[in-house]
Amino acid sequence: MSDTFRIGGSIEVGRLGFGAMQLPTGPAEVRANSVAVARRAVELGVTLIDTAYLYGWGANEELLVEALHPFPDDVLVTTKVGVIPPEPPREAALCGRPEVLRDQVERALRRLRTERLELLQLHRVDPEVPLADQVGTLRDLRDEGKIGHIGLSEVTVAELDEARRIVDIASVQNRYNLLDREHDPVLDACTAAGIAFLPWRPVLPATTAGEVAAVAAELDATPAQVALAWLLGRSPVVLPIPGTASIRHLEENVAAADLQLTDQQRARLDAANQ
Repeated sequence: MSDTFRIGGSIEVGRLGFGAMQLPTGPAEVRANSVAVARRAVELGVTLIDTAYLYGWGANEELLVEALHPFPDDVLVTTKVGVIPPEPPREAALCGRPEVLRDQVERALRRLRTERLELLQLHRVDPEVPLADQVGTLRDLRDEGKIGHIGLSEVTVAELDEARRIVDIASVQNRYNLLDREHDPVLDACTAAGIAFLPWRPVLPATTAGEVAAVAAELDATPAQVALAWLLGRSPVVLPIPGTASIRHLEENVAAADLQLTDQQRARLDAANQ
């Protein structure tokens, strides 16, 4: 399989990305480490970096700007909207109202210091707002030149189909890993349509499986590397986005792109899920 993928048919990225969610934004020493991790990811050739308004209510986006702006031409920083700050006892709330989505996109443009968000994903579908209104708002923002491509997160096959009747969908970001395969049907739909599939939580809990550890020992690799290699071999549209605040773990994760599993090892890992 290729080690790159063209999101939306036009944005070429390496298939192993980086999820910035785990990068803390303070205090100063901790923030400096987060900046160093983000910079190291790009040095290692990572060209897909995932963030969201939810991650620190914009603070994670601002951290990436501090670390990487002006963003290299070959680096895609994708963000997400559609969640609003907490109102106790909730940690956060979904909100897909058109005016909220539009405002969050405008704020993301300012925080990321760009005129267009090349890939903007709806963080969650708000069940209180018609999907057509949510996706339709993002379509309008795309037509205005503020969004390049539109993605969805945590959707079903039916929701993906409905959204695609309204606008082209370039990516889907669902929870998925070797031992958490609830969204196999969504991944299969993305594979058939050539839609990028960004599995979040791509490593845990897969690294707890005994068979993963056994394969890792055979390959002189870590269980996390085996879990990522399995994902990369699952479908050519899979773009894992493992996150970490450790440069050592980052380097291990990036090295997983070169790990080759045999057919027999893949079969054993598939059986471990069953």
